[in-house]
Amino acid sequence: MVFDHYAHYYNLLYLDKDYSGETAYVHSLIQRFYTKPVKGLLDIGCGTGTHASYLAQKGYAITGIDLSQEMINSALEKNIPQAHFQVANATDFKLSHSFEVITSLFHVVSYLTTNDDLQNMFDQVSNHLMSGGLFIFDFWYAPAVLTERPSVRIKRLEDADIQVTRIGEPVLKVNENTVDVHFELLIEDKHTHQLTRVKEVHLMRYFSLPEIEKFLQCAGMKLVYSREWMTEKEPSEATWGVCCVAVKSEK
Repeated sequence: MVFDHYAHYYNLLYLDKDYSGETAYVHSLIQRFYTKPVKGLLDIGCGTGTHASYLAQKGYAITGIDLSQEMINSALEKNIPQAHFQVANATDFKLSHSFEVITSLFHVVSYLTTNDDLQNMFDQVSNHLMSGGLFIFDFWYAPAVLTERPSVRIKRLEDADIQVTRIGEPVLKVNENTVDVHFELLIEDKHTHQLTRVKEVHLMRYFSLPEIEKFLQCAGMKLVYSREWMTEKEPSEATWGVCCVAVKSEK
């Protein structure tokens, strides 16, 4: 399963990610578009729980779900106050209560490569949102992917015990609106110099805003915000990540 091996090195690979700034951005969107108190927040594709940790510091009670047991295990190890984590699929999860806010960050939506999967996820989000609640998510933006084209990327990070080199080789499939990202991780134990090799393929889909808006409408939600991730810029051919806020229709 995707991420089950990758999960062991996930926190190190994204040690340089601005989780604090991203959380502040999401928090500002919640304050901007939802004027009532927020009692509960669901994070779909929560990964190892780092966004959840920062959101909990903002006072949110967090429920996090992820398809990978390894990711959930890592999130549980953080012992985050006011946070609950469980394994569940974004396309068919069923929880016992609704939420004022649902998030799905770090391009989780782009991992849903079929129309049915995306619609099923949006339907489940709508089913678990209170009337007037917010859905905040981001995705790969089609104009940028097709203009700049994915390229091979190499990333290196290390801690006291290991050095990780990640090589990402993308294969663009223009007729399917997808990118197959072939990841190879080279992990060197700094004490024994033993080398471990891990390979995974991550299938990603890029979307246009009209596509996203249509799927949201079919799920009973309205798009109210679409901007470049962490800026107020209009999406452009240089915008790889677009952030959206959708509101569940009032009954």
